[in-house]
Amino acid sequence: MSYISLVFIDVIVPILILLGIGVLLQKKFQFRLRPIANLVTYCFMPAAVFINIYHAEIDVSLLAQLFIYLALFITIMIIIGNIFAKLLKLERGEETAIKNSISLMNSGNYGLPVSQLVFSAHPLGVSVQVIVLVVQNLLTYTYGLYNLISASKSFIELLRELMKLPIIYALVLAALLKIFDLPIPNFALVPIEQLAGGFAALALILLGMQLESIQIRTFHRVIGWSLLGRLVLGPAVAFGLIYMLGMDGVIAQSLLIASAFPTSRNTATLALEYDVEPELHAQVVLYSTLLSSITVTFVIYLAMQLF
Repeated sequence: MSYISLVFIDVIVPILILLGIGVLLQKKFQFRLRPIANLVTYCFMPAAVFINIYHAEIDVSLLAQLFIYLALFITIMIIIGNIFAKLLKLERGEETAIKNSISLMNSGNYGLPVSQLVFSAHPLGVSVQVIVLVVQNLLTYTYGLYNLISASKSFIELLRELMKLPIIYALVLAALLKIFDLPIPNFALVPIEQLAGGFAALALILLGMQLESIQIRTFHRVIGWSLLGRLVLGPAVAFGLIYMLGMDGVIAQSLLIASAFPTSRNTATLALEYDVEPELHAQVVLYSTLLSSITVTFVIYLAMQLF
C-alpha cells in the first residue's frame, strides 16, 4: 500500500467517520447546535489549547519565524481574496463570501484534530497548529467580522468581540505558567487533560452536525473560486513562504498541512448571524470540507516527503 493511501486511511478516514457520526446523529435527533458549539468553544477547545501550549517546547527564535510566516501568509491570502472579488465583479455579500472563505481556515474543529493525528509522536507539530488556531480566531473576529458588517461597528466593538474568546485567556495563562516554570497541581491538570482529550472527537462530530443542515442547491461561481483559493493556492503560497524563510522539519510540515485546511465553519455561522449570504457561505464550507479529504491527504503526503 502506498504512503498516500496510508495517510488517507490513518488520518482522513477517522475524521470522515466522526463527521459521518455527526451527520447521522443530527438527522435522527435534530440537536440544537448552538449549546454544543458553545461547549466546544468555551470548554473543550480552551483546554486543548492550554495543554498543547503548556507541554510545548518552542524555541523563541522559531516562534519569531513562525509569526513572520503567518503575517506574510495571511496578507497574501487576503490579497488573493480581494483580487478574485474584483475580477469577478461580485455583489457585496458574494464579495464577502469569497474574501472570508479564502483567508479564514477551519483550524479549530478540523485542523487541530488532524494535527493531533498526524503529529501524535511530535507535540511540536500540534503546538504550531495551536498558534495557527489562535491567529486564525483573531483574524476571524477582526478582518472576517469587518467584511461582514463593513463599517457599521467600531474598533472598540470589534475588540469587545475578541475579548469574548476563551482560547486567548487559555493561551496567555499557559504561556505565563511556562515562562515562570510554574507547576500545575494534579487535581487541576487531570480534568484539563481529560477535556483536551475529548476535544477532537466532539469538535468533528459537531462539524458533521453542522454540515447535515446545509442545503446543496445551484453551484454558485463563487464556490469554485473559493475552493481554488483555499485548497490549491493556500498550500502553494505556504510552500513558497516556507522555502523562502528556510523553514524545515516538523514546523515546516505543520505549516504546510495547516495551509490546506478547508474554509472555517465560523464564516457560515457569522454570515447567518449577520444575514450576509448565509446559504452561499454554508455551501462553501460544505464543499471545501468534502473536497479537503482529498487535498489535505495529498498535502500531508507532500509535507512528509519534502520536509
